[in-house]
Amino acid sequence: MKKTISIIGGGTSSFLLAAFLNTEKYEVTIYEKNKTSGRKFLVAGKGGFNLTHSEAVSELIERYTPNDFLKEALLHFTNDAFINWLHARNIPTYIGTSKRVYPKEGIKPITVLKTILDHLKEKGILFKYEHTFSGWDAENNLLINDKSIISDYSVFSLGGGSWKITGSNGLWLEKFEQKGVKTLPFEASNCTFKISWDRDFLSKHEGKPLKNIAVSCLGKRQKGEAVITKMGLEGNAIYSLSPQIRTQLKSQKKAVIYLDFKPTLSLETISSKIVNSNFKNTTQILKKELKLTPLQIDLLKIKLPKDHYLNALLLSESIKKFPLEVYELGLLDEAISTAGGISLTSVDSNFQLHTIPNQFCIGEMLNWDAPTGGYLIQACASTGVYLSNYLNKID
Repeated sequence: MKKTISIIGGGTSSFLLAAFLNTEKYEVTIYEKNKTSGRKFLVAGKGGFNLTHSEAVSELIERYTPNDFLKEALLHFTNDAFINWLHARNIPTYIGTSKRVYPKEGIKPITVLKTILDHLKEKGILFKYEHTFSGWDAENNLLINDKSIISDYSVFSLGGGSWKITGSNGLWLEKFEQKGVKTLPFEASNCTFKISWDRDFLSKHEGKPLKNIAVSCLGKRQKGEAVITKMGLEGNAIYSLSPQIRTQLKSQKKAVIYLDFKPTLSLETISSKIVNSNFKNTTQILKKELKLTPLQIDLLKIKLPKDHYLNALLLSESIKKFPLEVYELGLLDEAISTAGGISLTSVDSNFQLHTIPNQFCIGEMLNWDAPTGGYLIQACASTGVYLSNYLNKID
């Protein structure tokens, strides 16, 4: 007789878990509180649908915080394995200039989602919509729509605390706390980092990108692009520093990041270009010799004292290490992802809860962090496949 697995939540981690479960051994049901599955999956696709990242898996693992927790799952189901699985489902992909992996041009997120859901239905996976998890009964059975659901195994894939419009509101956190599971408050990640801009500067440069820069914080450095927004700074060059910025904000009530406007040039090279330029005007030197943009030059002008701006060495140092103070994180609900949720000490190496046997947590509801660019979906997929392998091996 088949055993039963109840999966709570319809997102990437639950889809990949279900896709790899042995349905000759298990009857699998996915319970979703919305009327449809994958709403966050679709919203994520609106800004450029990064399915994963193409870098070597050893480098990919290092993008996660903490990276040791997810290492085995990412090695078990790598980015290459995910790409191959998608291709086998007739979802061709291509690698963009940023090394991110996208569905082939013309394939929309809804098509990818429908293809995956059709595959699960063909496997015999049962979906029950408008079924909401509300806790446990006295025997640790799930309460779905306030009714007890008896399962041999239960898997939670409830997502993080951002994008409430998709149903990912994080309200489940309280249920786990009441059950004695150690949790952590949700915190914004891959979000707006608030900076107090000069009003005139903002009116001139809001929405403009800082391209080909590097950003550093607490010893971590990331090359990429950032965009000036009304509230502060956004973009892939700063998203990767979310853990470091949060750490500083907690300990010091503020965080200092450093911009390198010319990451391919050394301090000595920049200083030499300024000193030896035939141009007399400093602004002209920055434009002609160093190819700084008007945005970068205006940042230097508004932040540096005049004597500093006119001193070749001090100006060169500022071009390589320009400080900006972040005073707060953006709104949790507007963040691309969140940290916090189920403490990693609450689960074992197979994501099983220590306090409730045969019940597991996977995906973004666990307290790990990653930048945008395909890393979030990849980790969700990998935790799902890793758990399916464990469950399939149970005698």
